[in-house]
Amino acid sequence: MFGLSTLGLIHTLISLIAVIAGIVAFVRDGRIKPDGLTGQVYIWATVVTCLTGFGIFAHGGFGKPHALGILTLIVLGVAVAAGKTKLFGRSWLLVETVSYSTTFFFHMIPGVTETTTRLPAGNPVFPDADAPGLVVATGLIFILFLVGVVIQLRRLKVSVPELQSV
Repeated sequence: MFGLSTLGLIHTLISLIAVIAGIVAFVRDGRIKPDGLTGQVYIWATVVTCLTGFGIFAHGGFGKPHALGILTLIVLGVAVAAGKTKLFGRSWLLVETVSYSTTFFFHMIPGVTETTTRLPAGNPVFPDADAPGLVVATGLIFILFLVGVVIQLRRLKVSVPELQSV
């Protein structure tokens, strides 16, 4: 289906679960909260997405998607460390929030790339991952990510008194 291997299909379905959980978390809570069911689904689906992605070599060997998977796991680690340790002091909640949001942005890069270079079937929106229009689309997603992070941080600073001086 759409040129996906069995592993690619499983990887895609799990990544969709992560993205849906992330959207639900943003809409309902304004951020990805790791202590609730939605946050846990997001985190674990993201981990499994990264791990299954390491077995996909549709474009040859180790490439940008694999590097993004490693980076995603590192940023997830930072988010977990921020929430469970005092490593970031009073700013732990800000670091945690930005880190989880960053992993969501990382989901969007291959999501948009793979979708727009495969669909509609037989006549995709972009011919390949290097298409100028796809670069623009990724830039727009990055701007949305930055706007979203600014909104999240402002809301946190207003709603959490100890963050007002951070």
